[in-house]
Amino acid sequence: MAWRRLAGLNLCRLSPSASLRSLLSTTTSPAQFGPHLSLSRLSSLSRLSHRRCFSTNLGQAQAQAALTETGGQLVEVPLAQTGEGIAECELLKWFVQEGDHVEEFQRLCEVQSDKATIDITSRFKGKIHQINFTPGHIVKVGETLLKILTEHSESDSSERTSPFDAETSSADGQNQSQVSSFSGGALSTPAVRHLAKQHNLDINQIPGTGKDGRVLKEDVLNYAINQGIICKDSPSTDKVELFNEIGELRGNFVSTSAYEDKTIPLRGFHRAMVKSMTLAAQVPHFHYLEEINFSALVELKEAFKNENKDQSIKHTFLPFLIKSLSMALTKFPVMNSSLSEETSEVILKGCHNIGVAMATEYGLVVPNIKMVQSLSILEITKELSRLHELATHNKLNTDDVTGGTITLSNIGAIGGKFGSPLLNLPEVAIIALGRIQRLPRFDEDGNIYPASVTNVTIGADHRVVDGATVARFCNEWKNLIEKPQLLLLHMR
Repeated sequence: MAWRRLAGLNLCRLSPSASLRSLLSTTTSPAQFGPHLSLSRLSSLSRLSHRRCFSTNLGQAQAQAALTETGGQLVEVPLAQTGEGIAECELLKWFVQEGDHVEEFQRLCEVQSDKATIDITSRFKGKIHQINFTPGHIVKVGETLLKILTEHSESDSSERTSPFDAETSSADGQNQSQVSSFSGGALSTPAVRHLAKQHNLDINQIPGTGKDGRVLKEDVLNYAINQGIICKDSPSTDKVELFNEIGELRGNFVSTSAYEDKTIPLRGFHRAMVKSMTLAAQVPHFHYLEEINFSALVELKEAFKNENKDQSIKHTFLPFLIKSLSMALTKFPVMNSSLSEETSEVILKGCHNIGVAMATEYGLVVPNIKMVQSLSILEITKELSRLHELATHNKLNTDDVTGGTITLSNIGAIGGKFGSPLLNLPEVAIIALGRIQRLPRFDEDGNIYPASVTNVTIGADHRVVDGATVARFCNEWKNLIEKPQLLLLHMR
């Protein structure tokens, strides 16, 4: 029974002397604890319990000391919802480090969802206290990206009393002085923290030689050597010399790593492609192939190039194809629709938001040009140039890549005569263009002439459209391409 009373005591909030008095008050005699538990043993037990409690709250004490010093508040910055249906993002890079001072609306980091790249900005003014993720990590929506020690005025800090202060104020004077001597934790990057964790080292115990006492990678390695955890001649202690030795040997030997398998994580747009193509494979497709004569369009493009005085504008075939496609969609609106499986309804889209597939070093992305039916060919050219520039630098926003109604893939710009494209759901049609070839063709009189021709493949959702509809739609579009002067009749 005496041991149960002992286990029920909360010794953490008492000083060692007060803890001993509480122990003695639980029983009429120390002998009740057994022959092996003397008064001196009880005294040691109370001091040990007090030290363990102090050690447990040490991390809180460090953070609280920083709060007391600055008079600020430690706030968490979570990953907010970046778009509809987005549950996670990849952290691309940090613009700040632990210990940096930030202002309101200053950029903190850059993340990439399945749809776009987004900058996360600070809503607070203060100091970066802790960074929780390194670039390349997948962060769930709602998870804490970092913690910021906000700045407050002296009057605010003098009026605020922390629950932690109230809890620790009852401890003895010696422990209080120890707590106040701690700062907000060792300054270091997440990579250095990870290195210390690999060697089972406490980052707060390692002396830092960097700016403001920041713990560097060399500090961790030197500390590990002094503790006998790693050898001085370990490759991790001097990677530069190791790399130099490897470089000298490359001329005479073939590295065995060239034959090893490599695992590449799917991130950003690559992850999005896996999801979208998996869904698209479940939709019944059919493909319609047609040949279109681009000869008249080639001549028109050359005429525009010769008359172009604005060097920032580059005339290509795509703006003409996009505008003529929009005109064809006006006559066949079902090609610009989506299927609602829940209600078994087809939604005819009012806007012609035509997407253009772009291959970038970050993966395949499909930004779309909004309301093409209300744009001129010159306006489409400028918007296409803007989207291409953003895609090249991975700066497309969510609005640029959402809301598309039909997709155009100019795979012929890279190579290939034709393809079998998969739908970009929830769209019901996608068009792939092959490369333009100079081939002999026959005119109506049987004479042979050179023609610039390309193959066009239309992939469609067979649940919504049938082959006859796609064929009529393609004939309308083909007629506008082969006779671009007809575009003038439909311009507004």
